[in-house]
Amino acid sequence: MSKITQSLKLVARQGLILVNNILIHFPVQKDQTLFESFNGNGFTDNPRAIYEELIHSHPDLNSKLFWGAKDSVINQLQTTYPSINFVKRWSLKWIWLSATANYWIFNSRMPTWWKKNAKTKYVQTWHGTPLKHLALDMDEVEIPGQSAKDYKTEFKSEAHRWNYLIAPNQYSKDIFESAFDYHGSFLETGYPRNDFLVQNDNQSKRTEIVKQLFGSKYDEKRFIMYAPTWREDDAISTGKYHFQMPFNINHLVEQLPEDVVLLIRPHYLIADQIDVSEFNGRVLVDAQTDINQLYEISDAMITDYSSVMFDYAILNRPVLFYAYDLEHYRDQLRGFYFDYFTELPSDYVTKESELLKQINTVVENDFKIVDLQRMDQFRAKFASWEKGTASKQVLKRIGLGEDAK
Repeated sequence: MSKITQSLKLVARQGLILVNNILIHFPVQKDQTLFESFNGNGFTDNPRAIYEELIHSHPDLNSKLFWGAKDSVINQLQTTYPSINFVKRWSLKWIWLSATANYWIFNSRMPTWWKKNAKTKYVQTWHGTPLKHLALDMDEVEIPGQSAKDYKTEFKSEAHRWNYLIAPNQYSKDIFESAFDYHGSFLETGYPRNDFLVQNDNQSKRTEIVKQLFGSKYDEKRFIMYAPTWREDDAISTGKYHFQMPFNINHLVEQLPEDVVLLIRPHYLIADQIDVSEFNGRVLVDAQTDINQLYEISDAMITDYSSVMFDYAILNRPVLFYAYDLEHYRDQLRGFYFDYFTELPSDYVTKESELLKQINTVVENDFKIVDLQRMDQFRAKFASWEKGTASKQVLKRIGLGEDAK
C-alpha cells in the first residue's frame, strides 16, 4: 500500500470518527437492532439464529432490524435474502444505524475506534468453543501489521464494551472470563446457531438441504466433510494467505465408495485456491453456506483443532482428527486449553496413511461411532447446555422484542 493511499485512508477514518462522535449522542431507537456476522461477511452464525427467532416471534419488528454487510457481498446477500434489510458497512445509513441502535448483535469484534452509543446494548455472541488460546492468553499474535501488545490492548478494550456475552458451556465461560478480561453479563444458553442442529436432526431436513445446495443428483449420497481450522500464520500479505491441502485428495477419493462425497469447508479467504474440477462431483468445496447446513448433511467429519468439533458433536456422528502439524500448532502458534491427547472423542492421527485407515473404518462401520463412551463424555462436557432454545433464552434475557405490539 502506497503512502498516499495510507494517508487517504487515515483521513477518511478521521472523518468517520468525527461523525460517529457526534451521532452517538442522539437517542437510541426502541428495538432498532444492528446485526453483523464476521464483520459483514455474510448472513450466518449466532446473529442469524437470533434474528430468525426474533422475526418468527415478532414479525412486526422487521422494519427495525438491519444487517451490516460488506460492499463485496451485499448485492449477493440482497438477491438471496430479499426480505432482509441489508445495509452497506460504513455507508451513511449504516453509520446512523450504528449510532442509534438499541442493540448491537455481533459475533466478532468491532474496531475500538468506532464508538457506540452509551445506551446501546452490545450483545457479543462470539463464534465458537475455544480449543486454541484466545486474546490475552496468546503468547504470539501472527496477524500481519499488528503487534501482540496492541492486539491484546484493543481486545481488552473491546471486551469491556460488551454488555452481554454468550457462553455455550461452562468450559467456555471460564475461558472467556479470563482470556477476554470480561466483567459483563454472561448468557449461559448454549449457542443460538446450534438450535438448528438440535431441532432439525432428521432425514427429511437433510434431503431438503442436499437438494437445495447441490441438486437432486446428490440425494442418495453420503458426505464426509473436511473442515480444518484457520491458520493465520501462513500469510502472503494482509488479507492474503497460502493454502496447501494436507493430504492427497486422489488417494482419499480412490478408497471411498462411489456414493460417498468429500465436502471441503475452507476459510473464505482461501476458498478460490482449491480446484476440484477433475473429480467429477466426487469432491465439493463450499465456503459460503451456513455451516450448520453442512453439519446436517455430513455423515462424518474430519478436522484438526477447529471448534467445529464441539458443535458437530451435538449430532453424535463420527469425528476424525488429522493433526498433521500438531507440534507446530500446539507449541509455536496458539497453544491449547484442553488436553488434545486425552479429551478428544476419538484418536487423532498425524499421517495421511493413518487418516485413510480411519476413514476406511468409518465407512466399514456404516458411519457409526466406534467409541460411544468417549463421545458421550465429550458431549457431556461441551454440549450439555444445547437444548434447542438458546435463541429464545437470549432474546428474553436482553429484553429484545418483549414489548413489541
